[in-house]
Amino acid sequence: MKTLNPYLPSWEYIPDGEPYVFGDRVYVYGSHDLYNGHVFCLGDYVCWSAPVSDLGNWRYEGVIYEKTQDPRNRDGSMCLYAPDVTRGVDGRYYLYYVPDHVCNVSVAVCDEPAGKYEFYGFVRYPDGTLLGSAPGDEPQFDPGVLTEGERTYLYTGFCGRGDASRHGAMATVLGPDMLTVVEAPVIIAPGSVYSAGTGFEGHAFFEAPSIRRRGELYCFVYSSEVMHELCLATSTSPTGGFTYRGVLVSNGDIGIGTYKPSSLPSAYIANNHGSIIEINGEWYIFYHRHTNGTWYSRQGCAEKLVPLPDGGFRQAEITSSGMSGEPLPAKAEYPAYIACNLYLEGSPGRFGVDCPKIVQDGRDGDREQGYIANVQDSTIIGFKYFEFEGVSSLTVSMRGYIDGAFELALSPQGETLGRIPVHGSNIWCSHSAPVNVPDGVRAVYLRFRGGGNGQLRAIEFK
Repeated sequence: MKTLNPYLPSWEYIPDGEPYVFGDRVYVYGSHDLYNGHVFCLGDYVCWSAPVSDLGNWRYEGVIYEKTQDPRNRDGSMCLYAPDVTRGVDGRYYLYYVPDHVCNVSVAVCDEPAGKYEFYGFVRYPDGTLLGSAPGDEPQFDPGVLTEGERTYLYTGFCGRGDASRHGAMATVLGPDMLTVVEAPVIIAPGSVYSAGTGFEGHAFFEAPSIRRRGELYCFVYSSEVMHELCLATSTSPTGGFTYRGVLVSNGDIGIGTYKPSSLPSAYIANNHGSIIEINGEWYIFYHRHTNGTWYSRQGCAEKLVPLPDGGFRQAEITSSGMSGEPLPAKAEYPAYIACNLYLEGSPGRFGVDCPKIVQDGRDGDREQGYIANVQDSTIIGFKYFEFEGVSSLTVSMRGYIDGAFELALSPQGETLGRIPVHGSNIWCSHSAPVNVPDGVRAVYLRFRGGGNGQLRAIEFK
């Protein structure tokens, strides 16, 4: 099946993606936002998986852990923030997480990667004191885990910009019981207050620690102080000596200058969280985007990575086609929600109430196809990439009180290659017009010029 972004159905909201290959399937663990949620991570933990041979064919594995299973959250008043999973010494699967409003790491366990996890315990020192509660401890947050032999490396931390009480990302070593601290936390990547002279300046640690092994290198993935980007640091040791290696992805494509100035966003930016994974010899970055004009309905996306000689990767460009790294055949109908660039010309790059945004009908869990709402004058909608051959027309599916036309171009400010007039309707209606797109692999952009406010459900080239 074709890969798309987001890689899960448009009605699913799984940010903070931690992908792993277990057997012949890729499993993705993350927190669970709700559509139109009022805060982060309102849902129980669920899991999705896909065959390693077909990264467009994702299967829902169901709820793997309910938030009320944590003994400190029987009433469900705390949300389950970003988790991570590792296979333990005993072959079982261990899920590490920190609920909101506490500073300690909880652990659940299961015999299968996507079965029903059961609460196992809290990460603690040998004397029973919980990690995060001992004198001098910094609060635990966003655990990432890696098990090698009888040692599990636990990475945690949160450092708000300017907060001198938080020093950076922490690495803690656990023993074979997966709970007991055998080496106390050490700082492996600085927060913004402590980044001067470290090589992390401007990209200091903020949150979302994640760890992977790549040959002899330990790859530490994290969200930086600017929030919209995921960065990489590497070391030959899991507990120190990490060197900053660059940006892996930005959910606004900041840093990509091939089709716009590199400092300008081409989507509304907000926080980011994810990790890297090797599948069949190729490396990928998992990250998330924001929908519904808020920070609280995030969706997982993924891109293929290009390795660099220094052990890093070239920054990935955000796309509609996602993990395949290949263009989509243009002659087909595509849902508008796969747009990777979406903004108003001249907008500052952060969400506002009246921004164009991806939404859905119904409530969370309703399997309704997403679409773009708040299409208005100066809206720019970009799709990357399509393989064009003999295309002569474009059809758009629209509804709402809108009157004007879409201009088709190959870049945000590029020459108009076709003009598709649209007008208001309270049902989805199709509008078609001739377009002149040269054959080859192309990004395409729709620029709306006109009045009113409409909704775009799908596009189709013929």
